[in-house]
Amino acid sequence: MLPVSADPLSILKTVYGYDAFRGRQREVIEHVIAGNHAFVLMPTGGGKSLCYQIPALACPGIGLVISPLIALMEDQVAALRQAGVRAAALNSRLFGAEKDLLWRDIERGELKLLYMAPETLLQNLDRLKSAHLCLIAIDEAHCVSQWGHDFRPEYRALDGLAALFPDVPRLALTATADAPTRKEIVEHLKIGTQNSFISGFDRPNIRYGVAEKNSATQQMLRFLEPRRGESGIVYCLSRRATEDVAATLLAHDYTALPYHAGMEMRERDKNQRRFQHEQGVIMVATIAFGMGIDKPDVRFVLHVDMPASIEAYYQETGRAGRDGLPAEVLMIYGAEDIALRRRFIGESEAPEARKRMEHRKLDALLGFSESCQCRRQVLLRYFGDDCEACGNCDVCLDPPATFDGSIAAQKLLSCIHRTGERFGQAHVISVLLGESDERIARLRHDKLSTFGIGQEHDRNAWRSIVRQLVARGLITVDVAGHGGLHIPPEGRQFLREKPPLSLRVPKKGKAERKGARRETSDVVPNVDRALFEKLRAKRLELAKAENVPPYVIFHDKTLTEMAARHPRSIAEFAGIPGVGEAKLARYGQVFLAVINGHDMTPS
Repeated sequence: MLPVSADPLSILKTVYGYDAFRGRQREVIEHVIAGNHAFVLMPTGGGKSLCYQIPALACPGIGLVISPLIALMEDQVAALRQAGVRAAALNSRLFGAEKDLLWRDIERGELKLLYMAPETLLQNLDRLKSAHLCLIAIDEAHCVSQWGHDFRPEYRALDGLAALFPDVPRLALTATADAPTRKEIVEHLKIGTQNSFISGFDRPNIRYGVAEKNSATQQMLRFLEPRRGESGIVYCLSRRATEDVAATLLAHDYTALPYHAGMEMRERDKNQRRFQHEQGVIMVATIAFGMGIDKPDVRFVLHVDMPASIEAYYQETGRAGRDGLPAEVLMIYGAEDIALRRRFIGESEAPEARKRMEHRKLDALLGFSESCQCRRQVLLRYFGDDCEACGNCDVCLDPPATFDGSIAAQKLLSCIHRTGERFGQAHVISVLLGESDERIARLRHDKLSTFGIGQEHDRNAWRSIVRQLVARGLITVDVAGHGGLHIPPEGRQFLREKPPLSLRVPKKGKAERKGARRETSDVVPNVDRALFEKLRAKRLELAKAENVPPYVIFHDKTLTEMAARHPRSIAEFAGIPGVGEAKLARYGQVFLAVINGHDMTPS
């Protein structure tokens, strides 16, 4: 194991090979080293893991990391060992002497980082009490939330850690949590609101796109063609669709593998391992796949069916471009996707309150899908964040056809106001369309001035307008209640001022923007592409020999820096971001030989 300094910046350089922290990393790290708890929200790829790994390396004792899936643990452990750190995972794959040896290391304090699933932790709490823990990190902490898209009952039991280890700093970390979920995490895990570090949700390297579904197979193939040879994920709604799409891609000469909960575990694990250990593999999957993946070089995520919510969409698309290099995501959806999602919600055995919540979350995703505003602005606003128009989404790059919807918005807002701001969209739209029924008559809403004033649009158009105004922040939905539409201050200001309002015209059969493949030179200039490919080939050769995923040796971003800078000596190679001392000693001469051999080859 490398000798470790107590200085966070020194650890960052010697172990990880970076010269400076990003965002609020240093602030969080120093806060935890000082013995404080922390709730950390950072976008995927923002460096959350360093917020607990570096304090664990800086402080005496073992850093305990609670992580939901074995694959995710093993990925992080492999990467840490490559960097010279004593790390291990205690999970159901360990038996007999191997497990006994690990417990010996734990009890002797010979590890710096120990990974466990919550189930394993709960089964071993008594034994862990004798270990010297310097911190407890709860990764993917949104799994605590009963209302979240990824709720796991075992995470609820983690609230007992506060009493069992009262003097050990606790960190809860996530990339996906809206305001109610954040509040629930902090309260349930007894973190304290004063210990929150919110770094925003923006992933500027991801290009967002949404298209209405007309021919899913052809749209998929058009999207994938310029991305041949890249790693990516295609998400499908059903197991059958997963198998069908994988077969289609194989028939078109892509390396594509299915992954869904109905497969034998051995086959699933085999496919997941190929995706992690090989280059240019496409995983075709249901949402059963993804949380356990720490693969940084996923260059695209394609949803051929609509996900369940903005939280799910954000998390699934967030698996692209974790290395900071350009990545692209596309969601294609149609009326049948919406109907199927609504049917799933209706047929579930969840409590009615949960079903109402899921309908509201689906509506928010539809608002994002139909908005004619910058995708990134709508997405970030949902999480309470904001940004300028990004210039890196389909709306910014290829603005949709729009119409002045100010009159329609005024009618809708007036109808919400006159019906008391307590009814859902179905009732409000019925009033606008002049559709009287027993309830409308009983409430005397057929006598309102807004009854029947919206007949220039049909019900589907009004639904689209509602979703777009929700996306604009002119209407809010009572998510925790019965879905009533409300007018926030921004909506009241709109009613007073009546400014022009551009709304999206529903597209009929318009194809999605195909887009060109974005090169790494968009982020790292002057990249020698031929050298980059040689470095990738050498990395893959080493990874196969060591039985690890290629990215635990070096990320693509580190290879692009090599291919841009052409280091000629060990000293120059040490200056490449991502080259720590252990990797410098282990791989420096190997990769320098590739670079020098390339530079000596006549062009």
